[in-house]
Amino acid sequence: MRRKIALLLCLVMLTGLFAGCTGTDTKTQGSSDDITIKFLHKWPNQKDNDYFVSAIAKFEEANPGVKVSMDSAGDEAMKDKIRVVMGTTEQPDVFFSWSGEFAKNFIREGNVLDLTPYLEADPEWRDSIMMAGLEPFMEDGKYYGIPYRINGKFFVYNKKIFEENNLSEPKTWSEFLSVLETIKGTGVAPIGLGNIYPWAACHYITGLNQKCVPEDVRHDDYIRETGEYTDPGYIKALEHFKELNDKGYFQEGVNSTEHNMALEMFYGEKVAMVYVELEEFGDFDEKFEGEWGFFPMPAIEDGAGNQNFLTGAPDGFMVSSRSANPDEAVAFLKFLTTLENSSEMVQTLGWPSPVEGAVNSENSPASLVAGLEAVSKAEGMALWLDTDIDIRISDVYLPALQELLNNDKTPEQIMKEVQEISERIKAE
Repeated sequence: MRRKIALLLCLVMLTGLFAGCTGTDTKTQGSSDDITIKFLHKWPNQKDNDYFVSAIAKFEEANPGVKVSMDSAGDEAMKDKIRVVMGTTEQPDVFFSWSGEFAKNFIREGNVLDLTPYLEADPEWRDSIMMAGLEPFMEDGKYYGIPYRINGKFFVYNKKIFEENNLSEPKTWSEFLSVLETIKGTGVAPIGLGNIYPWAACHYITGLNQKCVPEDVRHDDYIRETGEYTDPGYIKALEHFKELNDKGYFQEGVNSTEHNMALEMFYGEKVAMVYVELEEFGDFDEKFEGEWGFFPMPAIEDGAGNQNFLTGAPDGFMVSSRSANPDEAVAFLKFLTTLENSSEMVQTLGWPSPVEGAVNSENSPASLVAGLEAVSKAEGMALWLDTDIDIRISDVYLPALQELLNNDKTPEQIMKEVQEISERIKAE
């Protein structure tokens, strides 16, 4: 009898052990006939992840027989994870992607589903999304991704410091430099920059390239088959950025400072400005005790690019072309981007949504409403450089920006390296 009891206990323990090793997916148990949609996003922190857990539960309740298995990876880890997983047969049905070249790589490789038929079949859904969000996911007139967030880049500034020094928001680069020089004279670092990860410097160069290089030239250069990067505007962009550091307009040690540390400097009034994304505006409302304002990167007077563009981009989701359940995958994507759910996302997470009406005075602070209005009024978007060019060029370009700030490389040396890698890619 004791042997039978002992055996029974062992079986119970083994059952519990295997039950506890099923992973961290949010997939709920259902019948063997259930359809399972694999979903990969890039927000693993608890608050963001909890929002998606809740959204999935609502979707599954409204769609009996369809389950969603969720996975996530952080910002930097996602870049590697998604490239690896998309080269296997285990592709997620719905997966996060940045827009621009990052997304176009998957499109060229035939890894993503053409969503045009779904959007054309539901014009109400299509028309509910800002074109500024949809367009960066288009290729050859077809839609391959649905934007989930839309971002712009702005200088956030301490209004008290500006008022004490009779300063106003600069409209031109010359005015900008004058403002910075005045603030520097007060003993406060004008701009906080955390460039330990060089995406921060990359966001500056994104906007400066766009303002200094003719739009058609920059467009062709960012395409790997036609890129040359010989326009003098690229060197001018690097010179403008280097000047900010050389003149002491950034705090000391930018390459050893994290972005969050730069934000803390702003909150503590150690720096007068930071260059941030629209989605971060909620943090300033919450953490900064003083009044703050914002303005876009000022126009460069002799710049050859369109000065009315805004640095920023949408990011969102794509559907794998290998999905065994594309209709259900698109249905889940459509569910995430309804006005109701997008409004809840805005209210819960503070992210700017490209869904018309999702950001409003009832669910968002005035700063977010005003920022999104500035995005909608821009003549175009300069997409993040590191996701808008070939990854092999980005791997040369971005680390070189740290060397530029350390005075280890000149703008000319950097662009020569970029030109060389671009030529090798074209020769393949």
